[in-house]
Amino acid sequence: MARMIPAYCTESAPPGEKAVFVALRDAAGTEHWTVLHSLGIAQHERQVEGEADFVVVAPDAGLLVVEVKSHLSVARSSDGTWRLGQDPPTVRGPFQQAQEAMHSIRGYLRSKRVELRDVPVLHAVWFTGVRARATLPDSPEWHSWQVLDSSDLPTTAQAVERVMREGAQHLASMIKYFGFGGYGPDRATTERIVATLRPRFEVVMTAGDRRQAREGQLAQFVEEQYRALDSAADNRGVLFTGPAGTGKTFLAAESAQREVAQGRAGRLLCFNRLLGRSLREKLMDVVGLRVGTLHQEMLRLAGMSGPPADADSDFWERVLPEKALEGLAERSAEEVGDFLIVDEIQDIATGTYLDLLDLLVKGGLRDGRVLMFGDFERQAIYGSEGAREVLRARSPHLASFRLSENCRNLPRIGYQVNLLGHLTPGFREFRRTDDGIDPTIIKYVRGEDQAAILRKVVGDLRDEGFDLTEIVVLSPLGDSSVAASTSEPWLRQVLSPADGSKPIKGRLRYGTIHSFKGLDAPAVIVTDLDDSGGPHFDALVYVGLTRATDRLTALVETKTLRRLVGGEA
Repeated sequence: MARMIPAYCTESAPPGEKAVFVALRDAAGTEHWTVLHSLGIAQHERQVEGEADFVVVAPDAGLLVVEVKSHLSVARSSDGTWRLGQDPPTVRGPFQQAQEAMHSIRGYLRSKRVELRDVPVLHAVWFTGVRARATLPDSPEWHSWQVLDSSDLPTTAQAVERVMREGAQHLASMIKYFGFGGYGPDRATTERIVATLRPRFEVVMTAGDRRQAREGQLAQFVEEQYRALDSAADNRGVLFTGPAGTGKTFLAAESAQREVAQGRAGRLLCFNRLLGRSLREKLMDVVGLRVGTLHQEMLRLAGMSGPPADADSDFWERVLPEKALEGLAERSAEEVGDFLIVDEIQDIATGTYLDLLDLLVKGGLRDGRVLMFGDFERQAIYGSEGAREVLRARSPHLASFRLSENCRNLPRIGYQVNLLGHLTPGFREFRRTDDGIDPTIIKYVRGEDQAAILRKVVGDLRDEGFDLTEIVVLSPLGDSSVAASTSEPWLRQVLSPADGSKPIKGRLRYGTIHSFKGLDAPAVIVTDLDDSGGPHFDALVYVGLTRATDRLTALVETKTLRRLVGGEA
């Protein structure tokens, strides 16, 4: 994946630019490339100012200025007039535009004394809406290698490398001794070019930019998710598994909407109360879909408005399921759905709960339309050992689909999970573009030391541009966590429990890792990481750290940190 500057493509960009942006960003084998998008050119050789759609800087290959044309038709008359789609005819064609931008950029770099002696500085035009390579005639105005088209999008890296290779060969044939010792730029010159064209103040994203980039990246389906939805459509039942951030909850919600769109009625259930509330709010207008937690559904079936004040584990695991089954038996005809979708299935796949789920869908768990989403290896924080085997025994018809592409976390957060978590992360690759900022790990000796650390971390995040509503403090502890028990005046003023899905303006949410499972936030601070006696600690660490999309801070007790990293802290 190439480094993109800026890290997002605006919604107002032409469709061709969006397509090229995504293709360049996601292309394999481009890890050392830097791509500048929509580069303004104040010192344009022909205009008062201009713009380059893309500038690709590839070490040991060259610099390529790309002009993108999204039009669905391209024509050039014998008099030199270009007709691009419905645009007015023009004599200033796309190759001229690209050439002018290239000369302007090269001239500016030379004025800043950037060494370009053996650097191929090239230009090309990318026609994203047509097969221009096959239809454009030979012309003295351009070389065939300068033409890219819609057929090149699936093989972006190879296409750009082809242009740079043939362009360098052309320069070598025209300029004596050009590239005699190899083509540049080297890595240092690459960074010099990037820093000159996009100075630091332009690279830094504002809070609004960051939010827009994050929302755009998280909203994009990836190829793996399309395959998952196809799998759901092609099988009566599917078990989707995958690590945190691979889109399980997102796909569960999307699958539910698709089921309803086909005229079916059913349920989407989960384990986590906050996640259930979030899903219910998101899908509240979907007619024919009942959304909530398994426990809420059991309370409703049992005819109870809420649990008794003295509800214990026996009530939730035995008494309530039995009462729900009794209520279901009385009105089974109106309660049985056409489909059943369950998120967080690793926390629900116990014999008693599955007995109930079995009666909620036509055909039952053995033969019904059933879609299950979960992570048995890393997020079973309630001690549900053997849950996968129990589910398989009850639903042998479930096909398996494994999700492995992380769509939530910035890559460096995923790498930190790998360092601190003693569970295999399970990520095959990351779909988001890294911003170069590492997660912060802070050690503490005494629990009470964390309050001052927490206030400073929150202040630093605010200085970076994060709103308080974008920050969540999580802990494996409940009332004894630093956020819940602190006496620090400013923290007590801004801290608010996470008992709803919508953040409160001016407030900083806090809660347990258990309560926030399935959800995420732009900036997450995980506190009270002390493994002295805590059950399922490694799974809790994994779940807590993976809630962060953009910024992660972990406060870890000194001895625990030493154990987690496998050395001295």
